[in-house]
Amino acid sequence: MNQRIRLFAALSLACGGAASGQPLAIDAAKSTMTVHVYKAGLLSVFGHDHEIAAPIARGAVDVAGHTVELHANAAALRVRDPDVSDKDRNEIQTNMLGSDVLDVENHKEIGFRSTGVTAAGAGAWKVTGDLTLRGKTRPVSMEVREKDGHYMGACRFKITDFGITPFKAAGGAVRVKDEVQIEFDIQLAR
Repeated sequence: MNQRIRLFAALSLACGGAASGQPLAIDAAKSTMTVHVYKAGLLSVFGHDHEIAAPIARGAVDVAGHTVELHANAAALRVRDPDVSDKDRNEIQTNMLGSDVLDVENHKEIGFRSTGVTAAGAGAWKVTGDLTLRGKTRPVSMEVREKDGHYMGACRFKITDFGITPFKAAGGAVRVKDEVQIEFDIQLAR
């Protein structure tokens, strides 16, 4: 119990001393999320891993309530793949935003809301919550660590859980892996 009290006291101090229960806004301009999509298949050497910038639109942390909430505008996601041509990058971008993947016309927002936080060592926590992507909400979990006011971590999940069929070519010899990873670096507004 004492460890839990120390954990939330440390979180309160890290969040600017706000122990009043008021949610603290996430500084969207200083926070980052990056989605990593990996290639697979017998001929995967001819495919590309993808790096996608996923800007945070808004979010908040409620230290007293032990909750985190993040929102991203699905249409704002940008393919950054540095090793592909502009033409290929634009094609990947169009496919990602289109009806077969994110379907941003019908599902404009990606959201996460925590459902639980447990201590995982000094300055580290396991956060569980609900991720809403493409209109489907599924549970996910992630390890989070704090360093110098940054809350960093990663989350892995299967895109098929959200109704997305992994892209494939050449009869599946080149395809996107079902599992993607999101890395994040969150800073709170001061």
